Amino acid sequence: MKKIRVLIVDDSAVVRQILAKELSRDPELEIVGTAPDPYIARDKIVKLNPDVITLDIEMPRMDGVTFLKKLMHHYPVPTVIVSSLTPKGGTLAMEALDAGAVDVMCKPGPSYSVGDMSVALVDKIKAASRVKLNKRDEHPVRGEGVSARLAMTRTTNKIVAIGASTGGTEALRSVLTVLPATAPGAVIVQHMPAGFTKAFADRLNEICAIEVKEAQNNDTVVPGRALIAPGNKHMLLRRSGAMYYVQIKDGPRVCRQRPSVEVLFDSAAKYAGSNAVGVIMTGMGSDGAEGLLAMKQSGAVTIAQDEESCVVFGMPKEAIKLGAVDHVASLDSIPGVILKNV
Repeated sequence: MKKIRVLIVDDSAVVRQILAKELSRDPELEIVGTAPDPYIARDKIVKLNPDVITLDIEMPRMDGVTFLKKLMHHYPVPTVIVSSLTPKGGTLAMEALDAGAVDVMCKPGPSYSVGDMSVALVDKIKAASRVKLNKRDEHPVRGEGVSARLAMTRTTNKIVAIGASTGGTEALRSVLTVLPATAPGAVIVQHMPAGFTKAFADRLNEICAIEVKEAQNNDTVVPGRALIAPGNKHMLLRRSGAMYYVQIKDGPRVCRQRPSVEVLFDSAAKYAGSNAVGVIMTGMGSDGAEGLLAMKQSGAVTIAQDEESCVVFGMPKEAIKLGAVDHVASLDSIPGVILKNV
């Protein structure tokens, strides 16, 4: 089996050493080199032709976002951002995803052990190696913006549950920016580390007609609002009378993930049943497939993103194989399918 060739770009010698050591444990990966800054990385990319690079953001001489923009224009290589958990790091990571990074990962620290980090990073690198990069256009700003939102506080009997992983940040942007301010409340799991989900939600909130926020415990699910599960926490849907709300909790990883789509979908099946629409989108692995089947069996309408529009056709493929999907739709068609079924 051909190994996935990885180049590590980070200004810290300690981080380069840790990442090289941990990633080398996986027999499917080969560390072909490391680089302390983008200028050295540029030369090594041309010389070594890696399949995937891991990239820090805050580096000397040239920051990672600027380097990534140049890389995607001249020599596209699937890139996984490995950054710190600072608020600034989270914001810059979102800019990197906009610039073409496949996924984002946090460096090991107090809230994320080296062991947990290495397992997750290996998965992200393997997913990134399957991505076919295209030239990137500027993102149109769609939706009517903050001023056009409806100030609605009533509850809804319909909810939309969405799960995504690799490639999901862009897929979610495509879906959420075209939903009207009157759209049913949405609960979303995007595989992303703690520290980055708030920056992701805030950025979407600026360009969507609906309100988008990182979920907090007991937040209500109301029309015109999308709640994104915080990184490293599970999010469950709950119901009190006609009111839906979310519970944010710790717990073991499910399908190697926290937050897990499986956990969200299982709770939606239990508490929303036929009042829900479930959507599974681009991502590696099988997280959410069983949960989507549970939603379908409880009466929910279920949707999977099609292979052609997925960055990685893993999670939708597994759900389709289980018979959990009512509609297979392209990314551009998903908003319309959602709105027709709520």
